[in-house]
Amino acid sequence: MNLVPAQYREVSVAEVPVPLEEGALRTYLAGRDVYRRTRYVIARNGAASMLAEVGKESEQPLFSAVTSVTVLARAEETALVDAPDVDTAVPTQLARAAAEHAPGARCVIVRGRYGHVSFILDPAPVRIRVLEVVPPWPPKLVDQLARVLDVAEDLPPVELVPELVDLRDLAARHPAARYLFPCRAGQGAQDQAEVSYLDEIPPREPWTLVGCARSRAIHDWFYGGEVPQVDMCPRNLARGDGPMLTKCCLLEDRVACDGDTVVVPWGASLAQISEGLRLAVAARPVRNTAR
Repeated sequence: MNLVPAQYREVSVAEVPVPLEEGALRTYLAGRDVYRRTRYVIARNGAASMLAEVGKESEQPLFSAVTSVTVLARAEETALVDAPDVDTAVPTQLARAAAEHAPGARCVIVRGRYGHVSFILDPAPVRIRVLEVVPPWPPKLVDQLARVLDVAEDLPPVELVPELVDLRDLAARHPAARYLFPCRAGQGAQDQAEVSYLDEIPPREPWTLVGCARSRAIHDWFYGGEVPQVDMCPRNLARGDGPMLTKCCLLEDRVACDGDTVVVPWGASLAQISEGLRLAVAARPVRNTAR
């Protein structure tokens, strides 16, 4: 699954004057010279394509004769997609293009950005659930993960599955006349309720705090006393099986693993997001045959 070439130079595109059948292609390619880094040949005949892996006599000279041909995908299993916005070096982008443009094909060849051509064979993206609270919009953690994946050349294809918890719905489950939210970026309440924001340190009111453990500690620091609270910590709201990424403000400078749940700091950098993503992928490993 998820066979993706490691480098552009491993892929050769060749127009061949023979039918795209296994025997004919093997006979045509056997003994022909190919570039020493060529590993895969995309054979084209008219509108049809076939994918083969080739072995060579040597990788030392600039060109070397083909000694073996293994067909990886027949013509009826293969689709060619023109997607000029896709960076074909990024497995997640290849898998996304395959799902959008040729969902029924085992092998999807993509002619993408810069005119580069590559392929993905048997795409099977790793599904990673992302639990995030909203607002703000767009959901920050989901957006950061998507940005990291768009340049992640060394990860298998990943499909993000957002699981969004709306703070307005969360607050509505605990009706109150006034709510206290951590900050304006996460505002949300019933239309008829009054709202204050903890980071503005407003005068004490009989409110319900919509926040996490850190919010409660800040509240206690400034106000003391008991306060009704609705827990909005994504880490505490996380449920279900399978790899999940979420965040917690109690983590200030590190990424943590709790089973197959990976937790990044609330204000995570893209470097921390990348670390968390790799840990989440490792929590549900797939056979990634890119080399």
